[in-house]
Amino acid sequence: MKIEIGSESIDAHVQYGKGKKMSIHIDVSGFITVKAPKGTTDERVRQTVEQHGTWILEKIRSLEEARSLPKAREYQDEGTFLYLGKTYLLHELIDTGELSEEELRQQLKKFYFASCKKIIGERIEGYQTRLKVKPKSIEIVESKTKWGSCSASKMLTFNYRLAMAPLDVIDYVIIHELCHLTHMNHDRSFWRRVGSIMPDYKAKQEFLERHGQAMTL
Repeated sequence: MKIEIGSESIDAHVQYGKGKKMSIHIDVSGFITVKAPKGTTDERVRQTVEQHGTWILEKIRSLEEARSLPKAREYQDEGTFLYLGKTYLLHELIDTGELSEEELRQQLKKFYFASCKKIIGERIEGYQTRLKVKPKSIEIVESKTKWGSCSASKMLTFNYRLAMAPLDVIDYVIIHELCHLTHMNHDRSFWRRVGSIMPDYKAKQEFLERHGQAMTL
């Protein structure tokens, strides 16, 4: 459910259950879950989220700050950057030529976008077959808080910075978002489904939490 909070728009996934109270949960990836009693109207859900809008936005901003790089990158031939979990010199990834620092940064971002699109495209088909699901669309985007997302209309997005992660971590994010096509929340059924394809998924989560701030430009 897309909800407007002031001038900002957020995606909240609503989970209906037997509980009598409504609650809002935000995990480390920025995934927002609203737990509501069965039969709660959309309007009531929106009102509750809007009432907690300040807290939600502050939480999301704190996640963004936690993922920010503590020091500036050096966009020079000898500057180092991650690609598929390994460190490379800048000139090993792109043609540096006689470009300014900002031009180098933009070229490197294009390289990551193109690489991420290619890698996701190559690896997602096998997991779609195993999980027996098919997204409506797949898009590579820039995000400060989410590695991937799945909308209610079955559209998947993946953060271009995933190209910096090892392939097995990329696979985890792919599996995670594909599983949301049948489980639009993080309940036990969802994690059982993820675990059926990748039993050690928690290790991949820990990698992203520990190294996520280094995977940026």
